[in-house]
Amino acid sequence: MSDDAFRFCDDLGPKTILHIHEPAIGLKAILVVDNVAAGPSIGGLRMAPDVSLEECFRLARAMTFKNAAALLPHGGGKAVIVGDPAMDPARKEHLIRAFAQAIGPIEDYIVGPDMGTNEAAMAWIRDEIGRSVGLPREIGGIPLDEIGATGHGLVAAAEVAAPHAKLSLQGARVAVQGFGSVGKHAARLLADKGAVLVAAADSQGTLHDPKGLDVAALIALKEGGGHLAESSRGEKLDRDAIVGIDCDIWISAARPDVIREDNVGRLKARLVLQGANIGVTAEAERALHERGVVSVPDFIGNAGGVICAAVEYRGGSQSQALERIRDSIRANTAEVLERSAAEGVLPREAAVAMAEARVRRAMGWRRWR
Repeated sequence: MSDDAFRFCDDLGPKTILHIHEPAIGLKAILVVDNVAAGPSIGGLRMAPDVSLEECFRLARAMTFKNAAALLPHGGGKAVIVGDPAMDPARKEHLIRAFAQAIGPIEDYIVGPDMGTNEAAMAWIRDEIGRSVGLPREIGGIPLDEIGATGHGLVAAAEVAAPHAKLSLQGARVAVQGFGSVGKHAARLLADKGAVLVAAADSQGTLHDPKGLDVAALIALKEGGGHLAESSRGEKLDRDAIVGIDCDIWISAARPDVIREDNVGRLKARLVLQGANIGVTAEAERALHERGVVSVPDFIGNAGGVICAAVEYRGGSQSQALERIRDSIRANTAEVLERSAAEGVLPREAAVAMAEARVRRAMGWRRWR
């Protein structure tokens, strides 16, 4: 392992860092298994052109805390493949199957879907090594993206966090950065509770209408392969304009570090729900806290996907998964925000303290700590 890789090591992990390079087929990938004290790691496989070791490690550590906070019998891991997820489908399948073969011996990592991968990718991995979750229904899975597992969790977090932000979900104005498998379901479920989607962004731009956008129409547009800019309604703005939209609830549901020290001042919301992993930097979270904006940490609010995956892995049903998502995320959001208020610390500091204590208790029961 290189010195660069060792800079991420601490007493929690990572347990394994695997670099994969197969020049003959153009495969470049990284796997990080962070901590397996509670059980084999579960974490998504991300595909993007600009992924890195640092991003993979940060995501793996977020999964360690996410799984621990949700009291799942799993540790944290993450994998990334360098590539455009919109590549030719046959080539994508070839790369993902090759990736699965490469990680076959790493038996304490269970693969789940993430940005750029889906239920089909998990089926290919299961076919190769028999170790994936978020599978299609036809082979016994609970398709996380199809049912909106992470979106259900974000709404559960919103229900608990809204009073802390002095908000009612009825009539709350919502902006979603990343109108994909997480963002579209969060928007739909919040709309069912009376909230109004006033802005949404995808890779091509931002769509804004202060009077409210048609959520169902936008979902249909995206599921048909279109972009938000093709909508017949709403003002078309550049992609980053979503940060400055006047709203009550702002949801990150795309890439890491979209809210940073240099743009957090533009954010006009009272509640931030982190649907994306590591979507808000530490400096930005502190700035939000100092302004009185409630920010639910990523590994607390967006744990719905991995909770569903863990239920699937043990043969549970979709209804069992949704019930556990609601119960777990409501309880954790309440505990984190109450501890934050009582101890005068950021919500993330309260969340990390809670999750890390659970990881360390699990480590204490193992021979090798």
